[in-house]
Amino acid sequence: MSDSNVNMVAPPEGVVGEGFFATKLNDVVGLARANSLWPLPFATSCCGIEFMATMASHYDLARFGSERVSFSPRQADMLLVMGTISKKMAPILRQVYEQMSEPRWVIAVGACASSGGIFDTYSVLQGIDKVIPVDVYVPGCPPRPEQIVDGVMKLQELVKSESVRRRSSPEYQELLASYNIS
Repeated sequence: MSDSNVNMVAPPEGVVGEGFFATKLNDVVGLARANSLWPLPFATSCCGIEFMATMASHYDLARFGSERVSFSPRQADMLLVMGTISKKMAPILRQVYEQMSEPRWVIAVGACASSGGIFDTYSVLQGIDKVIPVDVYVPGCPPRPEQIVDGVMKLQELVKSESVRRRSSPEYQELLASYNIS
C-alpha cells in the first residue's frame, strides 16, 4: 500500500515539524473533554427507552467517548434530560444540575424536555430551560437513537470550541445568575 492510498487524519491546527507538534492548550483540553463526556441520564418516559437503545450495541454511544454512564451527579458532566418533567420534579432536576461539577453541559432530549411536548397542562414544565440552562436540544417525540447521537456530536463540537476560561467569564456568571444559580 503506497502512502498516497492511506487516509490519515490531519492533525489539529498548530505547528508541525520533524519530531514535534505544538498547539494551543484550549484545543487540547477541548479535545480531551469532548471525547470523554460522562452522561447522567434523567429519564422519565419514552425518551428514556430511546436513550437505552442509543447506549446498546447497535448504536453504541460509547464510540463517542460516553462509555461510562454515571448515576451520580458528582461524577457526571453531561446531563441528558429525557421525557416529561412535571413542575413538582423541577426542583429535583435543578438540584441534580447544581450538584454536577463544572464544566457541565445539558442536552434536552425530546419534545417534552424541550418544550413540554403535547402536555400543555398546569402540571408539566414547558421546557427545562425554565429551570436550568440548556446547551443542545434534540427534537422528536420520541427522538430516534440517531438523533440522540447527533445531539451528543453537536455537544462535542461545542465543547471542543469552548474556551477553558469560559466558565469563569462574566457572561457565564450572568447566565447562571439569571437562573439564580451561584
